[in-house]
Amino acid sequence: MSLVDLQGAVEEFFRLGAEAVGKAEAAEAFLELREALECGRVRAAEPDASSAPGWKVNAWVKQGILLGFRLGQMVDMAGDLFSFVDKATYPVRRFTVEDGVRMVPGGSSVRAGAYVARGVVCLPPMYINAGAYVDEGTMVDSHALVGSCAQIGKRVHLSAAAQIGGVLEPVNASPVIIEDDVLVGGNTGVYEGTIVRAGAVLAAGTVLTRGTPVYDVVRGEIYRAAGEMPLIIPAGAVVVPGSRAVTGGKGKDWGLSLQTPVIVKYRDEKTELSLALEDLLR
Repeated sequence: MSLVDLQGAVEEFFRLGAEAVGKAEAAEAFLELREALECGRVRAAEPDASSAPGWKVNAWVKQGILLGFRLGQMVDMAGDLFSFVDKATYPVRRFTVEDGVRMVPGGSSVRAGAYVARGVVCLPPMYINAGAYVDEGTMVDSHALVGSCAQIGKRVHLSAAAQIGGVLEPVNASPVIIEDDVLVGGNTGVYEGTIVRAGAVLAAGTVLTRGTPVYDVVRGEIYRAAGEMPLIIPAGAVVVPGSRAVTGGKGKDWGLSLQTPVIVKYRDEKTELSLALEDLLR
């Protein structure tokens, strides 16, 4: 069916709630949405130059993902070597050589309903959840997580143990968005709808949340989420873990400080040289 018809069907069955369970038409609509997500025909969020953050959320797609959980029954999906019980509507995706995805053995999995483009490298163990979008040439390193509906651009490196948070509810909430050519360092966490613009570098251990102020010592700015606007990291920014002093009460008396990310520079030729190893790993 057309995307307009698919959207209408998803919204209607989502509105029905528990009444949609057992309806063949609801299952057919969900399966078509799941296939559309896997081939990149639809996305939970997509670029939109007319919006302030440059992205728009497709709430109906997230409704469809939630519909799949509502419709699914618990089934035994186990193989001979492991135990695996989950909703029948979200099995593990199977890849072939023709898909062009390099899935290295060792405990990785991609849930059905996730888009993984040709040229993506998945190093074990890693996990990509339903509704996520991972674009061409990206590397998902060991112990990295791509949460539900998270949007990952082209040629991104998610280093070991990087955590990219997902969000399904509320359905109009923006997921985490990592734009093209971003390097996400090891043990980094990006959560709560944060947008990382193209070419940024997040040093190992950086944590970004909606409540995190980011101090830009280059431009003299402080970046925060406000209202419907998420935290946005500028293009090309190099962000490292830092700290800021507690200025009142016992915290000040005791000389305490709080964790805060700091933009210490913007990418230049030296930064590019330091990232050249990425091409050798692909």
